[in-house]
Amino acid sequence: MIDFHLDARSGLAPYLQLVQQVQQALRLGLLATGDQLPTVKEVVARLAINPNTVLKAYRELEHQGLVSPRPGVGTFVTRTLTDDSLAAHESLRTELVAWLARAQHAGLDPDSIEALFMTTFRKATEVTP
Repeated sequence: MIDFHLDARSGLAPYLQLVQQVQQALRLGLLATGDQLPTVKEVVARLAINPNTVLKAYRELEHQGLVSPRPGVGTFVTRTLTDDSLAAHESLRTELVAWLARAQHAGLDPDSIEALFMTTFRKATEVTP
């Protein structure tokens, strides 16, 4: 089951953070077709957010065709976002963990690591004309 978290510094609406976390879990194979998402009540209790925020996120996921509610039972994954690259994830994750350890050993704090990663990622994925 997915373990939601919210980042108040992200600038992203809480419901969109929940949507993105489900999408990421579906891309990484952490959620599969048939898996149940936490109930609205469970998410509200864990994150101390408004139930309407969770409902809005789940409705957006339903609109995207990724989940389906079953009244009285819960919300279930109906489609994943994994592709053929899933097999490469584990080795890439291992390399990334090693890189993160080197960055921490070099004295970078979490915010600096994130800034370095994100700026490098954006630069590396820029489309040049």
